[in-house]
Amino acid sequence: MSNEITLQTKLSYGLGALGKDFGCAPIYIFLMFYFTDVAGLSAAFVGTIFLAARIIDAITDPMMGVIVDNTRSKFGKFRPWIVIGTLLNAVVLVGLFSTHMFEGTTLYIYAAGAYILWGLTYTIVDVPYWSLIPALSSSRQEREKLVVWPRLFASLAWFITGTYGLHIVGELGNGNQGDGFFNVAMLIAVLFVMSAFLIARNVKEKVAPVNAEAAKKFSFKDVLTIIGKNDQLKALIGTVLSFQIASLLVGGFAIYYFTYALGKAELFPVYMAVSGAAEVAGVFLFPRLAAFLPRKFLWTIACGFPVLSCVLLLLMGFVAPANVLMIGVAGAAIKFGVGIANALQTVMLADVVDYGEYKTGRRSESVIFSVQTMLVKFAGAAGGFIVGVGLSVVGYVPNIVQSESTIIGLEFMMIGVPAIMMTISCLIYQRYYHLHEGFNKEEVKSAILEQRIQTES
Repeated sequence: MSNEITLQTKLSYGLGALGKDFGCAPIYIFLMFYFTDVAGLSAAFVGTIFLAARIIDAITDPMMGVIVDNTRSKFGKFRPWIVIGTLLNAVVLVGLFSTHMFEGTTLYIYAAGAYILWGLTYTIVDVPYWSLIPALSSSRQEREKLVVWPRLFASLAWFITGTYGLHIVGELGNGNQGDGFFNVAMLIAVLFVMSAFLIARNVKEKVAPVNAEAAKKFSFKDVLTIIGKNDQLKALIGTVLSFQIASLLVGGFAIYYFTYALGKAELFPVYMAVSGAAEVAGVFLFPRLAAFLPRKFLWTIACGFPVLSCVLLLLMGFVAPANVLMIGVAGAAIKFGVGIANALQTVMLADVVDYGEYKTGRRSESVIFSVQTMLVKFAGAAGGFIVGVGLSVVGYVPNIVQSESTIIGLEFMMIGVPAIMMTISCLIYQRYYHLHEGFNKEEVKSAILEQRIQTES
């Protein structure tokens, strides 16, 4: 069976990511703002429910991976769940952006329940979506070419949402942000469902387990073995989690940083536009960078650009406050690195699937890729928790001029914390991850032996 992935498959899979990420980008970019400034919830409460929901996901995401890996149908094991998950999540998305219609205690209960339900239903679509990659081709080169398509379209969804989101909200709401967010959610729900049916029609898995043992059905107990015995998966978890928290922390604080710390709310869409374009460029250039540079250096580069972005914002505060050019370059730097990292981490997870089959004798695409879903959501929640608690700690009060100490706090959360987290991500990757050029049994054994010798010495 050919390992080559057709153009129709790549395009359909990419458009699926466009709809799927239109469904989640508003959550990570605007939900904190929507909850605090539109619905009227306290920032600390919002941060707390963000984190609580992710504790639930730590259980439900791997469970969904087991369910998908155990699915046997004439449509495969991934596509049925993509359609089911999309239909459910689209309904919940509209319900989530109806929160502003409630008041008092009901408002708080509804917000918590709707957000937790959004996370659960998004898991149903996201886990099987990304699990498809190692099942479409066993060729690392084909996977690297394929991953560009969903990441490009996903980046486009984030670019449009971040750049034009508030403007579209204003237009569709006739100046009422609550109505605007609700109407945008309705529009996104339709696009989301259309994209899921496109995947179901045109994207079909090819790669099967290499032996009968690997093809056996999984129990929930197997999840502990799959994750526990896969040291490279654990290394990847630490690497990606640190990176994603930093990235989403910037995304969550940006609207507060520009509105209150710089006093230039109009610069937020400029920052998001430039950064969104840079993320698309990072994803687009990933295959070329991967062909030109050893993959071992790509993650370091991906972390280095966001750190550079933080340094530029810090310098801007001293030499040219609210300088449009420096803001644009800073936005481009962080998201160019994010684009590279997003493409690279997906390929790395596909390699971890192959490595896990070698280590455990079981092929478990969905269980392992459920970790990616869990990491993105947990990173978003951790970022949201830090934003929520951080806003309370620094004394943030919505819709007023902030004190000097509050502004300093906002700047530290926007610049200092992400730079630290990016550095930690780079160190974990260099220290513990060994599948730099894909899974090769002899190369992995050699890398582990070398690491053991360094540790003992």
